[in-house]
Amino acid sequence: MREDQQQFMRLLGRLPARLTAEQAAWVLNCQPHDVPILVAARLLRPLGNPSPYNVKFFAASELLEQVEDRTWLAKVTNALNEHWQKKNAEKKNRLTAGVVGANGFEDSD
Repeated sequence: MREDQQQFMRLLGRLPARLTAEQAAWVLNCQPHDVPILVAARLLRPLGNPSPYNVKFFAASELLEQVEDRTWLAKVTNALNEHWQKKNAEKKNRLTAGVVGANGFEDSD
């Protein structure tokens, strides 16, 4: 967010009505790359019907309401944990499937 936007927000004393994915991530205390994961898990709903390549906006009022719900926050946490556990397991499997030894040949453990 630019400095002039931050100053405006401080004067206004509240969030903008529409939040970008990065701003939504700030509210949730997660990373911007986690937001598409939450959208895919149907825990976050972008405004309108954006195409997959468009910028997505989220309703600040809806997000602020959801962050007060402990059950919803647990679902968010679980969805992110499951996603990254799966990604890390896939990466580990790819690395161990093609392990190459120092001699340039595959290890046969």
